[in-house]
Amino acid sequence: MRKLISVLSAAVVMASFALNGCTVKVQSGEPEEPKPTPKKEEPKPKPEKKKPRKLNLKGLKKIGNQLDLPAPLPFKTGSAEPDIEGGFDEVMEEVRKYMVANPDTTLLRIEGHTDSDGDDAMNLQLSKDRATTATLWLISHNIDCKRLMPVGFGEEKPLAANDTPDNKAKNRRVSFFEATVKNKPVLDDKGKPIPVDNGGKIAVDPCNPAVKK
Repeated sequence: MRKLISVLSAAVVMASFALNGCTVKVQSGEPEEPKPTPKKEEPKPKPEKKKPRKLNLKGLKKIGNQLDLPAPLPFKTGSAEPDIEGGFDEVMEEVRKYMVANPDTTLLRIEGHTDSDGDDAMNLQLSKDRATTATLWLISHNIDCKRLMPVGFGEEKPLAANDTPDNKAKNRRVSFFEATVKNKPVLDDKGKPIPVDNGGKIAVDPCNPAVKK
């Protein structure tokens, strides 16, 4: 009798498991492979800012009515953007100091020039834009806009033949000339007044630079 009860009890238990839908997980003998941990991205190093090159300038001289710069005024290649790392601010500071020390220079002509590479019209525009850049720098450093006249010549007035890289570099320049002293035009070697624009194309109205010529 006891054996019968035990058998019946076991049957009831098995039936209960079947009715409840119990499942038994079968584990394989192989252990699960651990998931790889994601790699942390290392921060990228910030690019180092180039420091302006110190030129150790000793001031400028005046030859005739031209301000003889202590170093060429540097620009980015093919652009009117100033080359700050190349010493643009240092050279312009010498021009600013001259204008402050010489109030009798009532009009300063800023001439832009290029070499002969490229299109003539583009060269003319580039020369005007570079003259404008120098002019706006002076205005931003408290030089009266009425004392400034930016003009462009393009490739019309080379200092040397455009036949070597060195000569072309000489021809790419921005130069500064006294146009009037005490409101009177500067005279040439023959005693004749030099046109205030010297035949260049006016780049911009310095007192209204938004309007280009």
